[in-house]
Amino acid sequence: MRTSHETAIQRVVSEACVLVGAGRAILLQVAHPKVAQGVAEHSNFAEHPFKRLRGTLDFIYSSTLGTREESAWVAGRVNRIHTYVKGPGYSASDPDLQLWVAATLYQSAVQIYELTLGPMSPAMREEFCRESSVYGTLLGCPEDLWPSSVEEFEKYWDSALAALVVSDEAKRICHDLLYSKAVPLLLRPLLPVNRLITTGLLPEEVREQFGLAWGPRRERLFRSGMRAARVTYPWVPRRVRRLPMALYMQYFRRRFRAYA
Repeated sequence: MRTSHETAIQRVVSEACVLVGAGRAILLQVAHPKVAQGVAEHSNFAEHPFKRLRGTLDFIYSSTLGTREESAWVAGRVNRIHTYVKGPGYSASDPDLQLWVAATLYQSAVQIYELTLGPMSPAMREEFCRESSVYGTLLGCPEDLWPSSVEEFEKYWDSALAALVVSDEAKRICHDLLYSKAVPLLLRPLLPVNRLITTGLLPEEVREQFGLAWGPRRERLFRSGMRAARVTYPWVPRRVRRLPMALYMQYFRRRFRAYA
């Protein structure tokens, strides 16, 4: 059950499980060759992966759980950075690229939420779809580009997915993400788990384009892990499941008060 004042998007992004889909969303984003080119030429992703993660969490949490002032502050920072992200054949201000990035955030959240907590009701799915337009509009994407319903989104998604061409730049970004040397030593034992989950969550055709190793054994491990999460995660008290979000918002608001 959700509280009467909580929207569908707030309900979804507050869940800790949704963070598991971050790697999938990033790889889908860079599977678009223009996004990959922009990241490769204007990002220090490999050297500072946690800085990139912080920027993503700032944007997602502030746009859905923050005040108008907090949301505007983060959107302003992102848009100022994006002013310089342009080159031959691509620009971060391209509405089609903004739409694709926003779509990966929404669709990845739906996938991991339903794998761990079960299917959303049709009404919740429609509400979440409508509200997720904020991921694009805050970056300047015209609101009317966002699909008006789940059915329209799925048509867009299938078409966009079929058109993806994973470039060499995207493959390098993928390697940097899944085999990061910048991860602290204490967290490195988790890298194989992250690789398994991120790779397993990807659509098969995209996984194959990235050249990621997969097979029956990995498939069994992935499916077993997802089944275990589906059985156990819903029994975790909701206040515990929301704890990563709550702690991050405290951290974010300290920075907002200091720098805004």
